[in-house]
Amino acid sequence: MITISIYGLDQFTVGHYSGEHTANLAQLFETKEDNISFYSPNAYVFHNGVEQTSWNAIVKVNAPEKFEVLEEKVAKYLMETLKEFSINVVVEFYYYHSHHRYENINKEYPRFIKEDNLVNVEESDEDELYEGNIFEGMEEKLEAAYAEKEAHECHCHGDHCDCDDDCECDCEDEECECGEHECHCGHHHDN
Repeated sequence: MITISIYGLDQFTVGHYSGEHTANLAQLFETKEDNISFYSPNAYVFHNGVEQTSWNAIVKVNAPEKFEVLEEKVAKYLMETLKEFSINVVVEFYYYHSHHRYENINKEYPRFIKEDNLVNVEESDEDELYEGNIFEGMEEKLEAAYAEKEAHECHCHGDHCDCDDDCECDCEDEECECGEHECHCGHHHDN
């Protein structure tokens, strides 16, 4: 419902910040923590050709219009707490009518991934490596492709072949004395 986008800070910093400040922001907005999400784009802030990351942070808050009355104290909180990560902080609010928001929440799963329902593969006692053949079934396709390629390659000497300028003789010797031979392209050639 409320999305706080932070430009000019790296994603790890925003992730850390959201973990530390979501509860306080929910209190300031007088709403549940589940109504607040953070967005950290993989992007940089520039001014006059110079990157401003961690020097200038731009915070955009998208929220239903009913929260407009709380914006001043939220803005002060964001500017105060983000100064730990950025020299300059700008906060902008964008409001929308609640009837313009649609959502599809799957009731079969928790609404959010949290520490208590997060699966950490590194801490698993089981071996997570796949030990099967990841190329299973691909051998046949590779062999078929190789056979098709071989069927279209010419192995005769390029000077005598009508099928391809890059053909080479099957024989080792340029001065091939094997007489007539049949090119893999289907043409009959004389040496």
